[in-house]
Amino acid sequence: MNKNKIYILEDRGLLYVQGDDVKEFLQNIISNDVYKVSDNFSCYASLLTPQGKYLFDFIILKHKKGYFIDCDKKRIDQLYEHLNLYKLRSKVEILNLSNEFVVAVISKEKFLSITNARDEVGFTIKYREDPIVLDPRDTELGGRLVINLEKLYLSVKKLELKSSKSDEYYNFSHKLGIPQLNTNKLQNKVFGIECNFDELNGIDFKKGCYVGQENTARIKLRNKLTKRIFPIQIIEGKIQVDENIYINDENVGKILINNNYPFGLIKFKNDSIDFSKEYTCGSSKIKIIKPSWMKN
Repeated sequence: MNKNKIYILEDRGLLYVQGDDVKEFLQNIISNDVYKVSDNFSCYASLLTPQGKYLFDFIILKHKKGYFIDCDKKRIDQLYEHLNLYKLRSKVEILNLSNEFVVAVISKEKFLSITNARDEVGFTIKYREDPIVLDPRDTELGGRLVINLEKLYLSVKKLELKSSKSDEYYNFSHKLGIPQLNTNKLQNKVFGIECNFDELNGIDFKKGCYVGQENTARIKLRNKLTKRIFPIQIIEGKIQVDENIYINDENVGKILINNNYPFGLIKFKNDSIDFSKEYTCGSSKIKIIKPSWMKN
């Protein structure tokens, strides 16, 4: 990303969760440890089905006496409803502040130039009283600023940045192997751990129970993870959701997201997987890209 640019993510929404029971409430349902979240540290987390399937993923930042949840704006009402289902008698208030606050991204280099910034995943500082976090998934995704709309353009001016199209940011994220758009197409189709949440700091295997924890832990501890989400590069043609991916007539996966930034669920432990080769998908030719951060 360009050090002199800022990317205003109009497709991100913000919930604010607060109340006497807010920590216990979030801790019991999300995949990461909310007790680690502070004014200086934010985390990436997910909300899964009881079976451990993907529903939502988001970034959690401490703000005043509660927490911001930075999530997909298209699905914010759905997430709001899910959180309210789990609220029961908890002393918790959930507010949709998407019309008041916005998420903007700056480069890692620019983030590190701000006073008191550190090169640590999830490290969070305040800029003009607003939280800015070095992306907890991967520091290369830069700093995420959660800011009141009324203060946005003055902060952009003070940071000496120029607003740029978010497509540039999302293209970078896709190449890095981190899906952020059209993730609704993953809902109930894949396990959360198949979305690389373990690699992207989105699961704490040492915390207590949460929704979907049993299957997630079983897959991890018994080494049953055989499929992961990988970015797809289209060489020729068009691809469709649920189309199978082949090499030499062998099925090695399928397309899950087919829009501008496609991803597929790939049998990564298959001996036929070779990231240098082309694969067929319907009448199209594609490549499977292995992210640099992926350990296995």
